[in-house]
Amino acid sequence: MEREKPRSRKKKRLGVKFWAAVCGGIAVAAAATVTVLYIQTGKQYRTVFFPNTTINGIDASKKTVDEVKQLIASGIDGYTLTIKERGGAEEVISGDEIGLESVFDGSLERLLEEQEPNDWFRHRKATQTFEIDTMIQFSDEKLTGVVDALNCFDEAQVVKPQDAVMSEYVSGQGYSVIPAVEGSELDREKVMAGIAEAVNGLQRELSLEELDAYVKPGVPSDDADLLARVQALNKFVNVRVTYTFGDSREVLSGDTIKDWIGIGDDGNAYVSSGAVTEYVKSLASKYDTYNKAKTLNTSYGKTVRITGGSYGWRIDQSAEADELAAIIRSGESQTREPVYKQKAVSHGANDYGSTYVEINLTAQHLFYYKDGSLVVESDFVSGNEAKGWATPAGVYPLTYKQKDAVLKGEDYKTPVDYWMPFNGGIGLHDATWRSSFGGTLYKNGGSHGCVNLPHSVAQKIFENISAGTPVLCYHLEGTESKTTSTPAGKPIQPTTAAPETTAATTPAATTPAATTASPETTAPSEAPAPKPTESQTAAPTKAPETEASTTASSPESGEKGPGVPTGSSGNKEIGPGVS
Repeated sequence: MEREKPRSRKKKRLGVKFWAAVCGGIAVAAAATVTVLYIQTGKQYRTVFFPNTTINGIDASKKTVDEVKQLIASGIDGYTLTIKERGGAEEVISGDEIGLESVFDGSLERLLEEQEPNDWFRHRKATQTFEIDTMIQFSDEKLTGVVDALNCFDEAQVVKPQDAVMSEYVSGQGYSVIPAVEGSELDREKVMAGIAEAVNGLQRELSLEELDAYVKPGVPSDDADLLARVQALNKFVNVRVTYTFGDSREVLSGDTIKDWIGIGDDGNAYVSSGAVTEYVKSLASKYDTYNKAKTLNTSYGKTVRITGGSYGWRIDQSAEADELAAIIRSGESQTREPVYKQKAVSHGANDYGSTYVEINLTAQHLFYYKDGSLVVESDFVSGNEAKGWATPAGVYPLTYKQKDAVLKGEDYKTPVDYWMPFNGGIGLHDATWRSSFGGTLYKNGGSHGCVNLPHSVAQKIFENISAGTPVLCYHLEGTESKTTSTPAGKPIQPTTAAPETTAATTPAATTPAATTASPETTAPSEAPAPKPTESQTAAPTKAPETEASTTASSPESGEKGPGVPTGSSGNKEIGPGVS
């Protein structure tokens, strides 16, 4: 038994080797078979195209060259190309019209020859696409004629494109963009190239819209610059500026502003400064009362029209034009008063209000009303008519008031306690050197233009008046009186019978008592009277309800008189007389 064991092991080893040899042989045979099958499969791709092959849009997968040619040829037979135009119109071009035919120049054969048959396995899923221009051909001349005959190129039917533009101004709406007109004009070269490409690819449809063959407007509806200009101008015309003048209103809107604005050469919106200035000038012409006649219902019960003077509303036209232009550019509407160089108490015909000094140069009598109530009235002595120093009529604002001033002339200095200038160097002040006031003293013994008052009257006015208070000087025919009064207001007894006078009253005051004095009477103890720098002429009186004359110079030209008070804050205008 022990000797048989080695033989058994030997037999086992021989069996394993045998089966290994058998299995190896089978594997080799299988591999050889697979290889043969792979090669055999690849051989067919010597005559057909790989799977997933497209040539000029035709599926050439596993097709021979002749089969591909037949497909191409069949595609040409009865070929038509439908041209889709803007607006839904369609036109058709047939292959026969353009001489379409197949042309085979060996390109297909070369493609097939370049295939590596044994590479077929990789192309089971991988795609390959070829475009060969020489597969078909047509007559360029015939195509040109067919395209030119299309309705879309008929000049009578073509609508030219139009640029988008800004509309005209529409009241209450402003400006808008008028959309561009796309039109139907075509770019002929683009159309020709697009049709040729479509025919070469045997496409059945061609959209001219998708081809982007239509001529575009130069300025499209969404043009950024155009939209910006419209927006900029609308910002201006949407402004509404409401000017207030008391109870009156002036509304500036886009209906007016539209004529002041535009787009400059630099493309930016602008506001015409000249137009704005003219508008402000028109406001001033309408609402300024500076240097315009005033109507006064006098304390004598009669109405006078006073011209001249410097009192009243006065728009600062330059400053307001700048302000207004800035407001328009800002696009912010607002209600406002204009910038004024000078203001009055109220708007309307009676711009001087109910606080004012009323000076009747004919009667040589004044009244000071404050808030409609009489504060004081008095006789006075005004400018010397005989010497050409008559106090000018007109309406003036009180410039300022000063206590303890010194009136200076060329050869004198005269102190006064109360100095209230209203017309350059002409003003109200006390005249303690005078023993009588009123009557006709002013004609030969008057001042150099100032209104001389009794000390107590000047004090009363000074204590109740403020700068800017209107002073109304006028002539009123029929109110002249030869009666004079003392500084205490007591009448001087006349040497002759007083002429008959007419009493006139207002709700706030009565006509002062009057007696008669000689017309030659002059005020005693007159202060030195220096020679004036300019001549003045007396303003003649006119009947009630008519214009009161003012022939004296305006305050801008310098009034007549001997000097200015010391300590007058640098006022350099000619001062009042001190007679």
